[in-house]
Amino acid sequence: MTISHALLGEFDHEMAGTRKTLERLPEGEFDFRPHEKSPTMGWMAGHIAHMTTWGTAVCTTEFLDLAAPENQARPPQSTTAQEAVESFDKSAAEFRAALLATNDEQMMQPWTLRMGDRVILAMSRVAVLRGMVFNHIIHHRAQLTVYLRMNGVPVPPLYGPSADESNS
Repeated sequence: MTISHALLGEFDHEMAGTRKTLERLPEGEFDFRPHEKSPTMGWMAGHIAHMTTWGTAVCTTEFLDLAAPENQARPPQSTTAQEAVESFDKSAAEFRAALLATNDEQMMQPWTLRMGDRVILAMSRVAVLRGMVFNHIIHHRAQLTVYLRMNGVPVPPLYGPSADESNS
């Protein structure tokens, strides 16, 4: 089994849970933020939907330079659940295809995130995929479930039943 295929089950599980969470975004609450230092629900949804593009970049490039002009644009803030889900579906499908096209040798090669000349991190692609991409998506998805709960929206079951859907 290749590294990519070993990651595929985790990828599919996490993307399905992320999609379930995005589907539940309450319309009309995209400006909601639980605290003044927190991003809005719309920003969080757009960020999560966009993060899968990072996985594609890790699989298909040797580095990402955050200082490069083409990387300065911020992903658009989602304004509806449908918009967030459609954006997520498109980028997750591209990420899945890139993941499956990455062989074991490429997975073990270093990938670098930098800001101009400053190296932020340099690790094997597989370590970046698990640590910076998968875990980062999971982190923000968890934050978004708090936003859902605070807006009276049932939290979807992600790793077994949620308190809101014990029979799911």
